[in-house]
Amino acid sequence: MAAENGKTDLADDGSVAGFDSLHRLLQSSLPPHLFQEASRLLIGLNCGKTLDSVALPDPAKSLSVNHDFDLQAFSFRADSESLREPRCVRVGLIQNSIALPTTEPFLDQKWGIFQKLTPIIEAAGASGVNILCLQEAWTMPFAFCTREKKWCEFAEPIDGESTKFLQEFARRYNMVIVSPILERDVNHGETLWNTAVIIGNNGNIIGKHRKNHIPRVGDFNESTYYMEGNTGHPVFETAYGKIAVNICYGRHHPLNWLVFGLNGAEIVFNPSATVGELSEPMWPIEARNAAIANSYFVCSINRVGTEHFPNPFTSGDGKSQHTDFGHFYGSSYVSAPDSSCTPSLSRHKDGLLISDMDLNLCRQLKDKWGFRMTARYEIYADLFARYVKPDFEPQVISDPLLNKKTL
Repeated sequence: MAAENGKTDLADDGSVAGFDSLHRLLQSSLPPHLFQEASRLLIGLNCGKTLDSVALPDPAKSLSVNHDFDLQAFSFRADSESLREPRCVRVGLIQNSIALPTTEPFLDQKWGIFQKLTPIIEAAGASGVNILCLQEAWTMPFAFCTREKKWCEFAEPIDGESTKFLQEFARRYNMVIVSPILERDVNHGETLWNTAVIIGNNGNIIGKHRKNHIPRVGDFNESTYYMEGNTGHPVFETAYGKIAVNICYGRHHPLNWLVFGLNGAEIVFNPSATVGELSEPMWPIEARNAAIANSYFVCSINRVGTEHFPNPFTSGDGKSQHTDFGHFYGSSYVSAPDSSCTPSLSRHKDGLLISDMDLNLCRQLKDKWGFRMTARYEIYADLFARYVKPDFEPQVISDPLLNKKTL
């Protein structure tokens, strides 16, 4: 088996044995009929059919070649309806590595990322993307493993320079942009938050959402910098549909996904920064489950590469001191409410994933499965109301013979 990069052994560059992704490894290794069956089992069928690829304009393809980023595009269909026209939206997801070593001046690092993302955003605009989402804390290295406070310099207000940078693209391409940043709340004592800024297609700021769940696992020492968000579960009604943002670690909390759905989300973005050793087996499962359970589309974005920091650190987990977080494995993808999903972007390269989606599919799957109708919210609400009280007792019925001696 010859890999895409010419290697035949296991690669150490973040690829999958020399291939950009598992999907491409299987495509290269299996006969077409076997690959088709494997693909059906791994990524499902959309409305009973194989997911369609989308032809993109030459300018977008040229940008991909000239700037060496993965470019893929797919289309989710919905069944035709008699009383509603299709509600088709084109969504783009960007994954990227940092542009400069973490030892470089912070301003150079930040503007290096701006310059690196410019051709990828331009490719999205040239492809007619309506809603674009970037990865978690896209303006900086994911330095929260270090616990060093100097990285707080990357924080900015929601109307700061990264927002101004993206507003120009939003106006130019008539595009909604979701921009996850490290926010500095200047009106509340310069408190920091992990925040997604929602920029409208006219360049206006629609609103923001702050990360609901903060990890305390492995090197994810994020509570050194910011705490749980205070914005609830907002859904933003944009020119192209109702969207929400479930930032990174929130994907491990099913109720977090649920409440975005209860508030009417049609597309939920999950901008993330997660590493292979910790979460990779979970990555293709959680967002897809959320799309199924909540009858909406989920767009999962993860950064790429291994980021090395100047000073070694430990995280109280028994590991010896080290200077990197591990490999951020990219693999961004889109999940649909009918359980189908796209192949993922590269595990080791920058990339732009474009997906057409007919939002009518959301209601069609609600009608088909009836998850909202068959849910027992009143029972859940009663249990939660009791659970949060100090005197809560679990509902456990024990076998009366457990503590009796056998004769």
